[in-house]
Amino acid sequence: MKHKSWLVVVLCWAVLLTSSGVSFADDNEEVLVLQPDAEGIQRVFIILDSYEYAPARISVEAGVPIEFQLENQSFLTPHNFIIDYPAVGLQHNVSVDAGDSAMIRFLVETPGTYTFYCDKQLLFFPSHREEGMEGRLEVRPAGH
Repeated sequence: MKHKSWLVVVLCWAVLLTSSGVSFADDNEEVLVLQPDAEGIQRVFIILDSYEYAPARISVEAGVPIEFQLENQSFLTPHNFIIDYPAVGLQHNVSVDAGDSAMIRFLVETPGTYTFYCDKQLLFFPSHREEGMEGRLEVRPAGH
């Protein structure tokens, strides 16, 4: 009986932790518009934490190199950054442990809107993506 009580307490605690801070990238969210720097690279620092990316909507110019510096600010939770559009040559799956960072560079030639997300999941709880950890990369035509 004692073990069942502890199990209920642990499960309730886990549900509370996983159900807070839901944030979806939607049309009302501010878009960070990147411009090429002196080296001709569109750079952005992205925070991964509490079921969200910040910023979650990023606009870039097609045909210009992009650099994402990813920093996981979670104390214990690993996250990842997945963007998977093989038809346009856009495929990345980068894991970032709690407190760590990673950098990816890539080029997108095809204008459009591409969703990125975290698919990490603890046991039977909803995945981070299901909890709202996703964002959008909006690729503008070259010259815009």
